[in-house]
Amino acid sequence: MTQTHQKRTLLTVVTEAAIEESLISDLDKLGVGGYTVTDARGRGSRGIRDAAWKEAANIRIEVICNRVLAESVVSYLQTHYYANYAMVSFIQDVEILRPEKF
Repeated sequence: MTQTHQKRTLLTVVTEAAIEESLISDLDKLGVGGYTVTDARGRGSRGIRDAAWKEAANIRIEVICNRVLAESVVSYLQTHYYANYAMVSFIQDVEILRPEKF
């Protein structure tokens, strides 16, 4: 069976769980069609985020989309979130199977 590979962009955002609801709402408004949210723990410039209590919890949001949308979302995040929240985002080129899902 031949698999169809197509290139897309993976946008990953790691941020404070406390802003999940507003961030997801913004992603919807920006045209993101789907995403995956998982719990995340780690250490960065703002210290250890170990999820010992809700205020210290982090989430990781992953979006597979086209590059233009990914860059637009990152620009929005930089303008609206970076100054006030622990947040990091990055984009990567990925090859996907089942391109009809994206």
